[in-house]
Amino acid sequence: MSELYEGQGGPTETQVAAVPYITYEDFGRRFLEYAASPDRIAGAFEKLTGEAFEFGPIGAGPGKLAKLSATVRLGQPRLNREVDDIISFDLVIPIKVDLLIDLAVDRYPFRVDGTIHLHLTVRTAAPLRVLIEIAEPQPSNVRINVAAATRRGELLRIIASVDHEIRRFVARYIATEICKPHIQAATDIDVAARLDAAWKL
Repeated sequence: MSELYEGQGGPTETQVAAVPYITYEDFGRRFLEYAASPDRIAGAFEKLTGEAFEFGPIGAGPGKLAKLSATVRLGQPRLNREVDDIISFDLVIPIKVDLLIDLAVDRYPFRVDGTIHLHLTVRTAAPLRVLIEIAEPQPSNVRINVAAATRRGELLRIIASVDHEIRRFVARYIATEICKPHIQAATDIDVAARLDAAWKL
């Protein structure tokens, strides 16, 4: 029987012994780094690329006399992974904003460039899950550069708190987007369920 087994290409003791064993701890770490790869995480946010949203008109400045309205466009996200005791990511999303301040008697356009910075942390949870925890974006996570065409426009930018309003609305929009099902599904990997499904196949 042993000759028949070897003739059919079964593993020999030498072949089995050649398998490079690793510890459970090493296996777990390698699995986490593979499951939370940059490509996999970036893929969860691809649907944000090229998205545009509008806000306003809203009242701003003294007496809310100035009306702000804007169109915000999201660019291709960039991802940096930090592999230490805890695996984490810094996700940077470029933004471009076409902003208009309407004073009824005159209108002032602004062009705004900037970035949104999100921090993601890889967590493990019972019974056998990998979670990508996304810190809720705050206005301070939005960095912008506002260009006014005139000095009067620059003064209006300060009076109407343009920078603050842009940061606030962008942070609120991204906070809503990351709660959507397709992103939540990509950031919650139920390993046990997927193993069970594969075993059935």
